[in-house]
Amino acid sequence: MQNPSDGDRPPKPSIPRGSARLALPAPPAWLRRGPLREGAFTGRLHDARTATVVGRALGAAIAVSFVTGLISHYLQHPPGWAADRLPSRPSWGYRLTQGLHVATGIAAIPLVLAKLWTVYPRLFAWPPARSVGKALERLSIAVLVGTVLLQLLTGLLNTLQWYPWPWNFVPVHWALAWVAIGALLLHLAVKAPVIAEHWSRRSAGTVRLPAADGPDRRAFVLGVGAAVGAVTLTTVGQSFTPLKDFDLLAPRHPDHGPQGLPVNKTAAAAGITAARLADWRLRVAGPRPYELTLPELRALEQHTSLLPIACVEGWSKSAHWEGVRVRDLLDRAGAPPGARVRVVSLQQGGAYSVMEMGSSYARDPLTLLALALNGAPLSVDHGFPARIIAPNRPGVLQTKWVSRLEVLA
Repeated sequence: MQNPSDGDRPPKPSIPRGSARLALPAPPAWLRRGPLREGAFTGRLHDARTATVVGRALGAAIAVSFVTGLISHYLQHPPGWAADRLPSRPSWGYRLTQGLHVATGIAAIPLVLAKLWTVYPRLFAWPPARSVGKALERLSIAVLVGTVLLQLLTGLLNTLQWYPWPWNFVPVHWALAWVAIGALLLHLAVKAPVIAEHWSRRSAGTVRLPAADGPDRRAFVLGVGAAVGAVTLTTVGQSFTPLKDFDLLAPRHPDHGPQGLPVNKTAAAAGITAARLADWRLRVAGPRPYELTLPELRALEQHTSLLPIACVEGWSKSAHWEGVRVRDLLDRAGAPPGARVRVVSLQQGGAYSVMEMGSSYARDPLTLLALALNGAPLSVDHGFPARIIAPNRPGVLQTKWVSRLEVLA
C-alpha cells in the first residue's frame, strides 16, 4: 500500500544509466541572492544568436592576430634551420603583418567585452555543472576567457612599453597564444551545434527567437561595430600612415621623433655617449678582416633604399636610407655567398645588442649599413654613426650604433 505522505512529495528525477550527473545539493536560501537568485537576469539579448553574431567577428580577429603573431615571432626569433630561409621580400611584409597583429588585437578588446556581456548570466547558473562533461566545458571556458583577457591586456601594455610584471613578455605572450588558440578550438568544437543553429537569421529562425529582439539586437551589434571602428580608426594610423591624422589613442605617431621618425630607445637609454663615439671604427671580421673609419665608410659607394621601420609595438613608417650595402662589406671581407652575419652594437646590455642576420637578408641589395636618414646624417638616437636597415625585418633587429660585423660560416 502506498504511504499517503508519498503523494505530497515531488517525484525524484530519473537519471539515465551511464550518465555522469553530479548530485549537487540545493543552495541555501542565503546564497540564492543577487546574481544567484531565481530570475536575477531579466535583460534581453543574452542569447545564443547574439553571442554567435559577436563571436564570429571576435573569432576572425583572434585568428588574424594569431596567424600574424606566428609570423612576427618567427621573423623576430627564427629557429636555426629557418634563419637562411626567411624571405627578405616583400620589403613591407613585416610592416603589414605586425600592423595587422596589433590592430586586430586592439579591435578584439571591445569584441571580447561584448561577447562576455552576451553570456555572463550563465556564469551564475545553478547548479554550476550538471554533469562531468558540463564541468569540463565550464573549466575550458574559464581557461579560454582568462588567457584571452590576459593576452589582450599584456599585448596592449606592450604597445605602451609598460611592463608591470616580473616575467619576460615575449615568451609568455608566445606561450599564452597557443593556450588561447587551443582553448578556442576546443570551445568551438563543443559549441559547434549551437553555433551552426544560430549562425544566420535563416538558421536561427528554427529556434523561434522573439521577433521583438531583432531591432535591439541590430542596435547592439551596430554599437559594438562602432566601438571597434572607433578604436581602430584612432590607433591604426601609427602604422597605416594615410590615417595618421586620426592617430589619437596610439602611443606612437609616425611623424613624431628626430628626423621625422619615432624612436623606441634613445642613445642615453642605451648608454651611448660622446666619449664612446669619439674613436668609433667599423670592424669587419672575416677571412680578410679590416677596419673603416666613418670618413672611409662615406667614401665607399653609397646606395639608397626606401624601407620602413616596423616595430613590434605596432608603429611603422617608411623612410629614405643611404649607406653602404652590407653585401659589399661582406664581399670585401671575403665572406662566402651563404654566410650569416653577426651584428654587434655599442649598446650596453639589452636583448638585441647582438643580432644575427641570415644570408637572405645580408645579400639583399636593399640591406644597408645606413649612414644617413631622409637626406641627413643619422641622429645619435637613430643610431649614429651607422645602423642596419633591412627589408621585412622587425625594428628590434635593425641594429643601431653598429660597431662590428662578424662573418659566420
